[in-house]
Amino acid sequence: MENLTITKIVSGLKAKKFSCREVVSHYLKNIKGKNEEIRAYLDVFEEEALRQADGIDEKIGAEEIDTTVMGMPIAVKDNILIRGTKTTAGSKILEPYIASYSATVIEKLKHAGAVFLGKTNLDEFAMGSSTENSAFGPTRNPYDLGRVPGGSSGGSAAAVAADLALAALGSDTGGSIRQPASFCGVVGLKPTYGGVSRHGLIAMASSLDQIGPITKTVEDASLLFEAIRGRDRYDATTVETKPFVLDRRGSLRGLKVGVPKEYFGEGLEGDVGARIHQAIAELTRLGAEVQEISLPHARLALPVYYLVMPAEVSANLARFDGIRYGFSIADRCGHSQSRTDAENLYEVYAKTRADGFSAEVKRRIMLGTYALSAGYYDAYYNKAQQVRRLIQEDFKSAFRTVDIIVGPTSPTPAFRLGERTANPLQMYLADIYTVAVNLAGIPALSLPCGTVEREEKNLPVGLQFIGKWFDETTILSAAYTFEQGRKS
Repeated sequence: MENLTITKIVSGLKAKKFSCREVVSHYLKNIKGKNEEIRAYLDVFEEEALRQADGIDEKIGAEEIDTTVMGMPIAVKDNILIRGTKTTAGSKILEPYIASYSATVIEKLKHAGAVFLGKTNLDEFAMGSSTENSAFGPTRNPYDLGRVPGGSSGGSAAAVAADLALAALGSDTGGSIRQPASFCGVVGLKPTYGGVSRHGLIAMASSLDQIGPITKTVEDASLLFEAIRGRDRYDATTVETKPFVLDRRGSLRGLKVGVPKEYFGEGLEGDVGARIHQAIAELTRLGAEVQEISLPHARLALPVYYLVMPAEVSANLARFDGIRYGFSIADRCGHSQSRTDAENLYEVYAKTRADGFSAEVKRRIMLGTYALSAGYYDAYYNKAQQVRRLIQEDFKSAFRTVDIIVGPTSPTPAFRLGERTANPLQMYLADIYTVAVNLAGIPALSLPCGTVEREEKNLPVGLQFIGKWFDETTILSAAYTFEQGRKS
């Protein structure tokens, strides 16, 4: 069962080669055997998953298989709500919280017959690039347990890579699906902003966040994307899109591919760059027309992101105050749960947030509050939004001459645990090739394109495909052709 894909599961269930309970039991067994060392899951729904599987088997017996993801065992990042389950967002401040409703993507997948295995680890409130910044301990990379899986969806990527789930949901605010997919050697899709509902996703930065799939293959990513995409009345930013159809021609003839010269400068490790150039040569062999392009404001994407994102964080995380839900320094009777009594309402707010948030979350809240404060709004936040528009215009200009843009997902393979925790700026640089996509709101995908050796371990390298607004079809189809070409 290690080689199962979504398509193989559905066809196997239809042919009654195996039952859904057998499939789910396989993954639950793997979780029991491996999760203690990898730490991909924070919570496992063993009884509920088997109950869901039995329900699917009853439908199969009645010949009621009518979706492409029925019986799919999926992991869910722990910032996406599933009613009646704990949802922590990787934070102490939400540790006791039980979700009172399910996210729209969960409702869609439940209706389609997917089986939820459990909730996966993440950097606290999705703030990080390594999944080390979790209140419940770090996740480890299945390729090398001494290295990070990337972040913030590191638990989801590690679960898929280690065969602890067939597929997973993650969220991507500045690369948090694509970068861990790159580090863990799996496929990760960040859809167009508005292509998938954010209702039920704990907000980090509302103009940047997007839910997307992490899978073993491009075809699986397309099937999971098709199941969750579309307009939602609970999310006013969503739009209805055309049904997705994967192009299986096996050729990229006529496809115009742009390669940004700005993505191959200082910071890109030599052997990683060599793998990317080999992948681009493969695209040419498959018939694509490759040309160098320029994204003039690419160097400004990271500083712009780290102004816009913290500003939205400071607003979104104001709701975690110890009054409405989650951890509080004082209970409802006013009795202190801490060594220091809270003498008034302000102290409840201040001490709850001081004890409940990690250093990285506090850092981003303070940076965002500063950027939005009187006297600094125009100099920082407003200026960043102006440059954000220039970054969007760079992509618009590029897409007038090319169909997709390709380049590295990350400048390095997975780095060692603890290697960057003392230097936040060095950690932020892990997202240098991914944040511009979120600022522009366009879709992008990472898939494996080879490995590089570090300390006698072969570590995956990710190739990033970037597409036009709401044109997931082109990047998924191109990535599928590339993937099949590498297998042949």
